[in-house]
Amino acid sequence: MSTVQDSTEQEVRRIGAELADAFPSAGHSPMRALDSRAMELAARDRELKAALFRFVDVVPACRSLDDLARHLTGFLEEVPETPPSLAAAMRIAHTRPGRAALGAAAAGGVKHMAHRFIVGESPAAALEVLRGLWKRGVASTVDLLGEATVTEAEADNYARRCTEALEEIAREAARWPERPVLERDSAGRLPRANVSVKVSALTPLLRPDAPERGRDDAACRLRPLLRRARELDAHIHIDMESLDSREAVLELVLGLLREDEFREGPSAGLVLQAYLRDSPEQLTTILEWARSCPRTPPVQIRLVKGAYWDHELVEARQHGWPTPVFEVKADCDRNFEALTRRLVHARELVRVAIGSHNLRSVAHAIAVSRQAGGSDQDLELQVLRGLGDELQDALAASGLRVRTYCPVGDLVAGMAYLVRRLLENTSNDSFLHEQATGTPLEELLAAP
Repeated sequence: MSTVQDSTEQEVRRIGAELADAFPSAGHSPMRALDSRAMELAARDRELKAALFRFVDVVPACRSLDDLARHLTGFLEEVPETPPSLAAAMRIAHTRPGRAALGAAAAGGVKHMAHRFIVGESPAAALEVLRGLWKRGVASTVDLLGEATVTEAEADNYARRCTEALEEIAREAARWPERPVLERDSAGRLPRANVSVKVSALTPLLRPDAPERGRDDAACRLRPLLRRARELDAHIHIDMESLDSREAVLELVLGLLREDEFREGPSAGLVLQAYLRDSPEQLTTILEWARSCPRTPPVQIRLVKGAYWDHELVEARQHGWPTPVFEVKADCDRNFEALTRRLVHARELVRVAIGSHNLRSVAHAIAVSRQAGGSDQDLELQVLRGLGDELQDALAASGLRVRTYCPVGDLVAGMAYLVRRLLENTSNDSFLHEQATGTPLEELLAAP
């Protein structure tokens, strides 16, 4: 190991230990986000996990407590070895009162899980949570839940909801107290109001076989959003989704932000997914664009590991395609750290946001940033609501800029999002699972 690498590793361990000490509830398991014994069992049993997640997926379609109980028991009966706690629950489902009790418990459990991750059914309902986060030194970005649209009317409605969210959050945020750490970096002011949008919800025409049609149709709805964000001094962040739409989304965002109208605002950003094998090449494309098209303010790059791993893997195997994602967690983690280093050293071109709940990944980003001579104010750390709550508070307590990704929407619109979060939280090799099962801090902070 080189002297520089050794120095970095020492700094990572030191920063990681300090953050761990700053956790508000020492020793409290992040698995509380699931708040369900069944979900803990799902982390150990793939067939049980599949049955439970199939149930979660159909909950919005169920019309009664009896219907809920029948679906739950039906899925669990397909599991070869049902855990005793669930077997006991299934035994009461053979009577009408038993099904009513089981259905009520199941509905309450799913609703409780959803509320861990989803801050409200509407932007107005979420304002209290957003205000509370800001008062604790935590910024936010609001994601209006809703997967791919299938009609023009749905896309228009999503764009309208995004505009209304921008206006409502900006109006509320103007009354919040000053938080210098959250409101400025070396490139200038950081907007208080921040909304994340999905291109697949802005157009029903986003198809791999005709990407130009979807890109151009989405542009018709994204341009007005960018204009309104500029008027409100708000930030628009474009989320990346599955691989089949990535190139169209990237071309759309870079193309719009290159236009003269948007060269000086609004504040905007896009996402880089480290679980994709070709993400280093994508970062090269983004940085070359930033050099040739300087903006004021600079575009922000949110580096994440990725939320569609299962989808990409299954689709590639079904079609016999090469796997586009890293299949070994350590390989993805190494790529994440390599991309972090490149972003940190490109801060004259882009704003940097690191999205992770992995204490090692976060400590590494802080260490690399400081060793590169950067100020902490030029590094944003992002977490997901319901998964990174303790880390979020530890980062804020340490004087670092942290932003929480806050989904907003009803249970039906949020179901796909909820299932992705449950998959992440019950993955046997995820950082959260390892931490919850008592893996020593030294191992959690070890280099991948």
